[in-house]
Amino acid sequence: MKIKATIFIGFYFTLFSNLVLANNGEKIQPDNLFPRVSFETPVGKILVELDRSRAPITVNNFLTYAASGAYDGTIFHRVVADFVIQGGGYDVSYQPREQKAPIFNESGNGLKNELHTIAMARENPPHSATNQFYFNMADNESLDPGKGWGYTVFGVVVEGSEILDLIGKAQTHVKPGLGWEDVPVRPIVLKKVTILAEE
Repeated sequence: MKIKATIFIGFYFTLFSNLVLANNGEKIQPDNLFPRVSFETPVGKILVELDRSRAPITVNNFLTYAASGAYDGTIFHRVVADFVIQGGGYDVSYQPREQKAPIFNESGNGLKNELHTIAMARENPPHSATNQFYFNMADNESLDPGKGWGYTVFGVVVEGSEILDLIGKAQTHVKPGLGWEDVPVRPIVLKKVTILAEE
């Protein structure tokens, strides 16, 4: 029994360690609690301030992807008017970008899924977020934690909200061959994501 218990505890310690330490974003501007990131789109730039004080695991994960260029040339593959704009996971050919290990869900950090905040997309399991993110295009209380896990908010748009509003009006359809709903008819490419220098 003691051996089995030790193995059981060891397994979950390893799993948790992998979830938390799957990225090295903590080395990027390590003393900056509010790093800023620029999103370059076909219709303008969006400036986002990340909140490492409330969502350190999530911010470090995002910075890891951004620093490696993993978001450059991806698309906003899901646009739902007055709800969300989602991207980060697919290239212009709708092929998935490489994902790192999933991260721990920090949705209980006090940040809300409010208009023009950025949050992590995930599958049904709460700790399944990897590279996909979304911008809230309304106050989406249904995405906040309640009796169950919510979706982790980790930053807010500080400039360029009008660019998001423009993207949010894109015409969408069910993507032929894929069957995905809410895909922009004309691909909206995220040209580049840049981590700005500390001020």
